Amino acid sequence: MHMRRYSAAFNVVLIVVITYVHYSSIGEGHTLHSIYRELYYIPVFLSALAYGLRGALLSYLLVFILYLPYVIMTWPGALLYETNQLLPLLLQGLFAVMAGYLVDRDRKQRYQLERERYLADVGRITTVIVHDLKNPLIAIEGFARRIKEGKGKTGAAVQVILDSAEQMQKIVNSVLDFSRQLQLDVREADLRDIVRQAAESCRMKAEQREVLLSVDLPSVPVYQNIDSFHLERALVNLITNAVEASGKDQRVSIVMVMGNAGTAVKIADAGPGMDKSVLENIFVPFYTKKRDGTGLGMPIAKKIIEGHQGKIHVNSKPGQGTEVVIELPCSLKKQDR
Repeated sequence: MHMRRYSAAFNVVLIVVITYVHYSSIGEGHTLHSIYRELYYIPVFLSALAYGLRGALLSYLLVFILYLPYVIMTWPGALLYETNQLLPLLLQGLFAVMAGYLVDRDRKQRYQLERERYLADVGRITTVIVHDLKNPLIAIEGFARRIKEGKGKTGAAVQVILDSAEQMQKIVNSVLDFSRQLQLDVREADLRDIVRQAAESCRMKAEQREVLLSVDLPSVPVYQNIDSFHLERALVNLITNAVEASGKDQRVSIVMVMGNAGTAVKIADAGPGMDKSVLENIFVPFYTKKRDGTGLGMPIAKKIIEGHQGKIHVNSKPGQGTEVVIELPCSLKKQDR
């Protein structure tokens, strides 16, 4: 709001200054005044950019009111001369209308495109939520009906209901996490502890799938200003992906490497790998090849890492496994968000 006021004030001052130059130089060469007159295009154009057609017309109206007395004062009584004086002023009015109209049209088009994109995103999110919640809901309904009718084992049915409810909660939380603006609570912490805790959080899943999980950390503390909670969640997402991509007796390695510019965390698996088409879309929201995935794990991890001013790279080829490399800078200031 303040910037718009400053812009309007600047345009008014510019018009007044140009007009003052006209009036203070009466009697000088006609060519010089023609140059001064062309300067009016500047505030008219700036008003069109800032306020559209309405701003351009108001700016031109001010120019017309201030410039017309100059034309009258310098009128020699020759109609041809006056026509030559007024015609550029009328052309400036036409310019104001055209410039303002084009700016307004462009803004309307951009607004319409943003609205259509927003509605498309809402539709896509709704489709994903409905699709992903449908299966757990069917399971909950089916097994709840079995319990009511006294069919089957109650303990197994209850477990399926709990698992389905947990899956639904995971889907909802993923969507909420992706839609929220990231707010980092940056504090100094040993990065090794974050990586170690993330690995431990995934160890049970690895054991259930009979996947070997190895962690290689520096022998000295790696203190950095980080948001431990969010960074750990990003690492858990990435390690979980690696575990789920691995087969029995395959290894997922987590290695931290210190460098001059920062610290790198590498998560590598020996799974089936990904082809080029999957790699190109891996950070696209809701894109997933997993049967029970939401397609938000990788985008959320990327969002968190980039919030720490870091970078994430994924190297993979079919049949050669996948390596995710996280690069974090040496330090992140607490005011950064």
